Amino acid sequence: MPRRQSPASLRRTINCWPPYLFSGVRVLEIADDWSSARVRLRLSWFNRNYVGTHFGGSLFAMSDPFWMLLTMKSLGRDYVVWDKTGEIDFLAPGRGDVFADFTVTEEQLEEIRRATADGSKALPWFTCDIVGEDGTVVARVRKQLHIRRKQRKQPEAEAAQGSTVQD
Repeated sequence: MPRRQSPASLRRTINCWPPYLFSGVRVLEIADDWSSARVRLRLSWFNRNYVGTHFGGSLFAMSDPFWMLLTMKSLGRDYVVWDKTGEIDFLAPGRGDVFADFTVTEEQLEEIRRATADGSKALPWFTCDIVGEDGTVVARVRKQLHIRRKQRKQPEAEAAQGSTVQD
């Protein structure tokens, strides 16, 4: 059985992941209860666009996995969680370091559990602002997740009994 990864271990792993390592994205914190994460994107020569501000792809990438990871870890192994849709609105030029805070509340998790209790899928939306050091909102990111409870496997005896053909 695989070992469960701690928030601190996941933070270290993500910070060494080449797409984040080489684009200037740094995970500053993941809460011990998987309820939140804080991420920074430094402005540097390799993530600037033509006019010297943050490249939009890097802004979107800094937000990509966090709602999925936080929700997946918070709900546990009985759920399948995938990104479904993402969108970003660019609101102001990012001219310095920018930050994003991601939070999944217990109320959101309870709503997901209720919506998926009968085997249905849930398609919740999550939103966060990417904010400059001076408090300017540089971009607003929205992500929609696709969440479903895993189907329970039938014990082998039940499966075998249900598949026998009687003459």
